[in-house]
Amino acid sequence: MIDPATGTLYVVAMTEPSSDNFEHQLHALDITTGAERPGSPVEIQASVPGLGDGNTTVQFEPWLYKERAGLLLLNGVVYTSWASHCDNGNYHGWIIGYNENTLQQVAVYTDTPNWYAGAFWQGGAAPAADANGNIYVVAANGTFDANTGGSDLGESILKLSTGNGLSVADYFTPYNSDELSEQDIDLGSSGALLLPSGAGSSAHPNLLVSGSKAGSVYLVDRDNLGHFQAEGNSQIVQSLVGAVGPLYGIPVYFNNTVYFSAAQDQVKAFSLQNGLLSVVPVSASSATFVGDGSVPSISANGAANGILWTIDPTAQLHAFDAADLSNQLYQASVGSFVKFSTPTIANGKVYVGTLNSLDVFGLQDEASGNIASVVSAGGFQPGPVAPGSIVSLFGSHLAKRATLASAPWPKILWGFSVFVNGVAAPLAYVSPTQINAQIPYETAAGQATLNVVAGDHVLAPIALTVQPIAPSLFVDAQNHVIAQNQNGTANGANHPAAAGTLLTAYLTGQGINPETPITATLGGQNVEVVSALTAPTMVGVLEVIIEIPPFKPGDYFLTVDIGGVVSNAGVVTVGVN
Repeated sequence: MIDPATGTLYVVAMTEPSSDNFEHQLHALDITTGAERPGSPVEIQASVPGLGDGNTTVQFEPWLYKERAGLLLLNGVVYTSWASHCDNGNYHGWIIGYNENTLQQVAVYTDTPNWYAGAFWQGGAAPAADANGNIYVVAANGTFDANTGGSDLGESILKLSTGNGLSVADYFTPYNSDELSEQDIDLGSSGALLLPSGAGSSAHPNLLVSGSKAGSVYLVDRDNLGHFQAEGNSQIVQSLVGAVGPLYGIPVYFNNTVYFSAAQDQVKAFSLQNGLLSVVPVSASSATFVGDGSVPSISANGAANGILWTIDPTAQLHAFDAADLSNQLYQASVGSFVKFSTPTIANGKVYVGTLNSLDVFGLQDEASGNIASVVSAGGFQPGPVAPGSIVSLFGSHLAKRATLASAPWPKILWGFSVFVNGVAAPLAYVSPTQINAQIPYETAAGQATLNVVAGDHVLAPIALTVQPIAPSLFVDAQNHVIAQNQNGTANGANHPAAAGTLLTAYLTGQGINPETPITATLGGQNVEVVSALTAPTMVGVLEVIIEIPPFKPGDYFLTVDIGGVVSNAGVVTVGVN
């Protein structure tokens, strides 16, 4: 966490100075030099009285903990939050505060002094704070007895007063907190998102949103969190059960909309109207993210041109139109993925931290290179293409050398990327004058925009027409079909196909519906299509096997019809039996 007023970076490090002797240290570093500030670092140590019998002490044992959540700087105090290593050991949830100038400890709180657990990890999110100096945190699975006069507040959204150290000012605990803890589908996997003051209704103007591993969304009044109610959660503003997938990370708010990117789920937007979230999403991405989902960020020009950025667990950076998440604007690979990582948008750029690098994305000027045409890689003819089609981009001053990729094709090759409607296309080949790419399967029919990113430059956009099916036979420079005879030779003048044998031809642009009927003609005569299957070792290619009729030796034009759309005509050579 950075304090821009003093140019100080605060960070917690875990070390092992000797075998099985673990330490956590809070460092205050000069942001320009990395030098330690006076009094830095300080070792994290803490204890509180055990409230069960009044005679015990709860100790902070370093080996049990990690600082998963972000740091919070509030009114001159740096707050650290502590979670366990995968629920191991007899741990507690801790919030420990240090004076930002002296690094002297000034506040300690644990949410389970009577028993155990209740970690504060929040999918990496830092504690939240309001204008009155209150802190909001979400405790994970753990013991709860506050409803019977105890002090344990596991499985709860907490409001902590900072007026005199740290003390509980309010809380909300779901009615089924025991079940959530026992099944490890708890709160605590998502942080507390404070909505802007006045975003709620007149009855509940100040709202907080959080979620859980169970996929439930909780909307609470932060002026009255609601405590615990055994018969249900009706005391809070709203509860949406199973609205999203398991939530591992804090949602984001923009323009009266709350966005979630949960595990095994789409990115979803829920509108906020009259102080309530829509029961179903008003928008969702086409893509479903694997793993633990992602943590989104928003960039915008004030209240306009909102873009949702997020990094999925496959190390892909995505940009979605915040007004319509089905419209993906951009996609690019980052070096590697860090769990719960969040894009940072500043100075017109998007910053992504990876395992070993900082990747920076931003708009650049157009390059000197040029794309003159985009055609099907089959017949090299202009015209419509289909989702999954292999296309060739011809131009000048492109890559410095020819590079051929192997399957699965990458989305960045020799510094080049191709995007169709903002979706990155797999690349097969780049050279100074040509790029071969595959139209993404999710591209919708209609007019599309193709963009080429060359290193740190963006080439002029190109308009494409996309239709569901656009078959194109692969042919050579003499318009001879790239085809294989039954005996394994390449069809041509020296190796004609004998009548009655099978010939395998290759095409692209077959579309995405495998049930579409396929027919073929040779020399204007219908021929039997023995099979039409996706080529097992090639990307975006269909193998069409036909039987050669009893033709006289010679050259004949072959066409393939898929769903009523006819391919280009290419030459096939027929010989004697």
